[in-house]
Amino acid sequence: MDNAEKAVRTTYFSIVGNTCLAIIKGVTGYFGNSYALIADAIESTTDIFASLLVLFGLKYSNKPADKNHPYGHGRAEPLITFLVVGFLIISATIIAYESIKNIGTSHELPEPYTLFVLGAIIIWKEISYQIVIRKSIETHSSSLKADAWHHRSDAITSVTAFIGISIALFFGDGYESADDWAALFASAFILYNSFLIFRPALGEIMDEQLYDDIINEIRRVALTVEGVKGTEKCYVRKAGMKYLVDLHAIVDATISVKMGHEISHRLNDALKKEIVQIGQIIVHIEPSE
Repeated sequence: MDNAEKAVRTTYFSIVGNTCLAIIKGVTGYFGNSYALIADAIESTTDIFASLLVLFGLKYSNKPADKNHPYGHGRAEPLITFLVVGFLIISATIIAYESIKNIGTSHELPEPYTLFVLGAIIIWKEISYQIVIRKSIETHSSSLKADAWHHRSDAITSVTAFIGISIALFFGDGYESADDWAALFASAFILYNSFLIFRPALGEIMDEQLYDDIINEIRRVALTVEGVKGTEKCYVRKAGMKYLVDLHAIVDATISVKMGHEISHRLNDALKKEIVQIGQIIVHIEPSE
């Protein structure tokens, strides 16, 4: 199974999980008098649409290169990540607005059973985060990483809801708004996570040099290729789940152009074999001094 298929399957897992949780949270929050849970359900609903966007982005970004897109369609993935961040910001804004509105409004205390539901949700969302974040690292997918942080932010909002409901139930009348304050805090945390997701995706779009570990591995593999005496410039940029490489390889200055061409092909083949996440490589031959 290649990285693209792994990422797509992981996204289906997120969609199914978020759909089930949105229903559970919404029903429990409505009948259990908990706005924090209803706010949680709103976030899970936006997570469903965000995961659908991620799914579309993954499938589109893995389309093969064509005449109009010789470098492939990988840049669609960080663009989708920006949209996912937009969904997070929208959900955080809705939660904050409703929380502030409800803080000054008297309402019933949450039902005690909402705590049991929240406890189960927290455990499940953290497990989901661990599963998806591992797959994002394995597949080098920025949009999958954003999807993983949706699960983590969902777990955090559930924790704040758990704390708010616990305070309201423990102290009783007069503390009903603790539930709403918890939802407000959760919205601030979601906005913070939005920035953490947005920043690396922006770096990817701007071709920011963030891949020193891959560059070091490229240089190491290059030196194992017969005819390569060293490396000079090496630039790496990310497109979807693949890395595009520009490499200057140093060879003997006295060899023929044909021999230099053959070394370039051997180097290209060796790098793609040893570092599977590399997509296209442009090798520039430099004569040794």
